[in-house]
Amino acid sequence: MATIVMLKHKESGIVKRGFYGFSWTTFFFGFFPALCRGDFLTFIGGFAVVAILAVYTFGIGVGIAMFVWAFLYNKYYTRKQLEKGYIFADAEGVVAEAKARLGIVVPPNPGHDMYPQPG
Repeated sequence: MATIVMLKHKESGIVKRGFYGFSWTTFFFGFFPALCRGDFLTFIGGFAVVAILAVYTFGIGVGIAMFVWAFLYNKYYTRKQLEKGYIFADAEGVVAEAKARLGIVVPPNPGHDMYPQPG
């Protein structure tokens, strides 16, 4: 099941929802959630790939592709938003879990007590 994490653009202040986890909407509706989120290139590209896959596998490959894509899409979308300049704007615990699930490595803060400085 997808979990929501709030994102905010650094410069414009626009707030969006980011997601991580399995996307049931993508599983059931294919690439239309991408269209609803304004992710037009993913919609067009995914729709084209699925159309070609449907022809060559008589529709069987589409179900498999949608199952796999449902596991990947939320992570892909949220990481893409972070690359566009959005930052996490949610509770500290939610952000920590989102970073862990999205595979975002945070460099250690040298001034933090966990990493004492010599001298």
